[in-house]
Amino acid sequence: MSMQNKPQMVEAVMFFSERGGICKQMFFTEFEALLDGVVNMPEFADQQMRVAYISINPRLLIKAAVFFYLDFDEKGAPDSGWNIPLQALAERAGRGPDLGAGPIRLACRSQCPVSWHQMHLWDPSLTPGNNDLALLRDVVKRNSLGLLVEDDNTQAVALERLQMASEDKWHAPDPAQDEAVKAGQKLDQEHRLKTAQLIKQQRLRISSLGQQREEELAKLKLAHEAHNKGLQGQIQGLQQALRQQEEHNASLKAQLAVQAASFQTAREDMTEQLRALELDGRSESDSLRAQFEGEMQAKIVSAVAEYKEQIAIRDVELAYRSEQDTQALQEINRLKRAYADLASQGGDQILERLAKLGVVFVVYHPGAGHLTIPLQDIAAYQDNPQAYAAAKCFVSEEQYRHWLAHYQQPSCEALLPSGERCAIPIDRIDTPSRFALGESNCCARHKASSRLRTVS
Repeated sequence: MSMQNKPQMVEAVMFFSERGGICKQMFFTEFEALLDGVVNMPEFADQQMRVAYISINPRLLIKAAVFFYLDFDEKGAPDSGWNIPLQALAERAGRGPDLGAGPIRLACRSQCPVSWHQMHLWDPSLTPGNNDLALLRDVVKRNSLGLLVEDDNTQAVALERLQMASEDKWHAPDPAQDEAVKAGQKLDQEHRLKTAQLIKQQRLRISSLGQQREEELAKLKLAHEAHNKGLQGQIQGLQQALRQQEEHNASLKAQLAVQAASFQTAREDMTEQLRALELDGRSESDSLRAQFEGEMQAKIVSAVAEYKEQIAIRDVELAYRSEQDTQALQEINRLKRAYADLASQGGDQILERLAKLGVVFVVYHPGAGHLTIPLQDIAAYQDNPQAYAAAKCFVSEEQYRHWLAHYQQPSCEALLPSGERCAIPIDRIDTPSRFALGESNCCARHKASSRLRTVS
């Protein structure tokens, strides 16, 4: 075999289909030509594909794997801004399962050596019967790419590695004993390899489930806080309306007291008139007194009945307001219990609910990565995309806007005495939830904590 035909390590790229399985295989050089725009892939037009970069040794065994996303436009051309260093990630990746040539180097979303590339990676499925790593291993073994394979039977033993046994050991070995020892060692080695592979797969799966559970709990907590804030606002509005109604009732009572005093004054005036009329004649005085008493009594009865009716109406409204306050408090307690029930549920139940959801649209936002938007969330996303992305990052819209400004230009935003910005370059915070205004967007000199220490 000449030097040109000697088998070597080969880099390849595998494309996963939506239904599972490998739908496209190519060498890494062909993949680089695809990225350079030499060729297009019309069959992948307007899709986001799950792709795996793998390193294959001469015995058709996988040594390293990187699982990443790649977007294609409507013409089948890949995203021009895609710039993931696949070879560097593969060299720096952590240990993964053993696919026949020892533990592979594995880079995925839950095990990424470079944090800012994590949002562009995905986790392979390790469930029995749907194991993406096992699928890659079997596809490579079939050698559809036509790789040069190293022949194990033709490997000669170097002369310097041959050793002569001592004369006292020149006796015929026991074949049965040697076979038993070799079989036991082989079984022990296979058991150790299988155990190590199962442990690694379970660790990756636990890490992925833990991350999904943490995101789900954070999303439920954010929704609960928003709903609770809305109920608190309703309660405050009802309390303010109750205070206004009480003030109105007090005003009505004051008006009633003023009118009663006016009636009393008028009655006293009429009494004086009656006394004056007594001088003109007893009969005329009695007639006027009777007429006055009747009219006065009728006016008082009418006024008292009217104000009693108004007070009764206000009392009914106050009772209704009190009932609404009680219902709002009951709703808050119910939501708290529902939130506690949801938080206590296991990861398997959450995964079952997520599996029933269909993917409708995929968008990208810094900090949130590639977001899958269900159909019922399309209207909310169109109204305010940044608020939707902030909710996916489990932060408020205001904090997400401040973080995005910092992410796009990581420099100190503090103002100098001259009125200009400090603008000293600072470390970028990649996760919105870890961003703190006054701390993350300021240099060490202008941080709020630094100013407090200086003042103290």
